[in-house]
Amino acid sequence: VQLQASGGGLVQAGGSLRLSCTVSGFESDYYAIGWFRQAPGKEREFVAAISWSGGSTAYADSVKGRSTISRDNAKNAVYLQMNSLKAEDTAVYYCAAVKSPFVVRGDILYEHWGQGTLVTVSS
Repeated sequence: VQLQASGGGLVQAGGSLRLSCTVSGFESDYYAIGWFRQAPGKEREFVAAISWSGGSTAYADSVKGRSTISRDNAKNAVYLQMNSLKAEDTAVYYCAAVKSPFVVRGDILYEHWGQGTLVTVSS
């Protein structure tokens, strides 16, 4: 199983970015996807997650109202649209997959991880 995260970059505070995660090699018919981030010197934290159908989503309080997670199963892709970015959103963002039709929040439950994409928000 391979996950490829992309879309990170340098953006000014208040700007927007759209992160993408493509999944390949997943043998299960269904999987949930989560986005996590890790800032320098901090522990990895949950950002957002989406169920297999896309009908259920979950967000961390820190990004709720500013971010939208979505997926296109025909393209094996999941997206994280982030708006009104703040300096505290600066981190490496990782996507992860787990065999489950439901939303999964806990990082320890995820089985497969991508390599991460760096988001830097300048204030």
